[in-house]
Amino acid sequence: MKIFHGTTEIAGQMGILSSALTKKGHCSVGYNTFHSYLGYKDFLVNTDQDGLNEKYEEILDTFDIFHFHYNTTLRPDFSDLYDLKRRKKKMIMHHWGNDVRFHELAKSKNPFAYTGDSPPNEEIHEKLVAITEYIKEAIVQDYEVYEYVKDYYEKVHVLPIAIDLALFTPHYPSINKDKPLILHAPTNPAFKGTAVVEETIEKLKESYDIEYRRIEKMNHDEVIDLYANADIIIDQVLCGSYGLLSVESMALGKPVLTYIRPDLVKTFPSEFPIVNSNPNDLYAKVKMLLDNPSLRKEIGRKGRKYVEKYHSHDVVVDQLLTIYANLGE
Repeated sequence: MKIFHGTTEIAGQMGILSSALTKKGHCSVGYNTFHSYLGYKDFLVNTDQDGLNEKYEEILDTFDIFHFHYNTTLRPDFSDLYDLKRRKKKMIMHHWGNDVRFHELAKSKNPFAYTGDSPPNEEIHEKLVAITEYIKEAIVQDYEVYEYVKDYYEKVHVLPIAIDLALFTPHYPSINKDKPLILHAPTNPAFKGTAVVEETIEKLKESYDIEYRRIEKMNHDEVIDLYANADIIIDQVLCGSYGLLSVESMALGKPVLTYIRPDLVKTFPSEFPIVNSNPNDLYAKVKMLLDNPSLRKEIGRKGRKYVEKYHSHDVVVDQLLTIYANLGE
């Protein structure tokens, strides 16, 4: 198969999925128009709208499956979807969160939710209505996102975030470290709850000899190198689910603190290793890990096994190929 991914690269997923699909013998490439300091480049054609317009007919003719991401397609007005349907191309939309996070719905489920990065409700609705006239199936990473789109599509698949484990050698926390290192890497401090995290760190410093690093505006590859030295990683404490940083941190063998909504806990596998932490109990949860070095290492080992079982791109790609094979049925 020839698979098009586009047009917004979120958390490196277009490239990672394309890599896994290529290993399976398919032709897969992402066309990305969203450029950030993270510097994703693998299996991507980094371009812009003019570049897509220039290659429009070639793209439509070349690919068999069109896997769109983040409420974007080849054209801002979604007029390409008519052309794709006319050519009988298979299509699916992959939603990631902020593209479809309806404000009131998110806050009704989660008192800590931050939705400042999401478009107005009306804009989200209009886009979903336009897209679902042609695309009948969607993919989401978890049931937090599922809730926002389930009523728009005929079928919504839950597909875990994927990573290439070959790029992540585990470095489990030492049980003998005198000054533990806590890392927090907010791509968006308001969304991640950075103010709460840093207030908690300052309070902990009153009783513990710890080092804290906030990592921002760094290339993705550089950040991964820094994670390797961490003893504890605090990810997002507001959203209610976990993202790529949590997955990568677990792959590196680190204990991860992230807030998981109580109603969503049961939607994850029983061996789920994340330390569930929200603004009300973050201090107590970090304190628990600081007081128990062996627990940090134990959770780190469990996290690595969890990622191997559920988030390896070799595992996720088989689920994705099943979705592709059954599109339209």
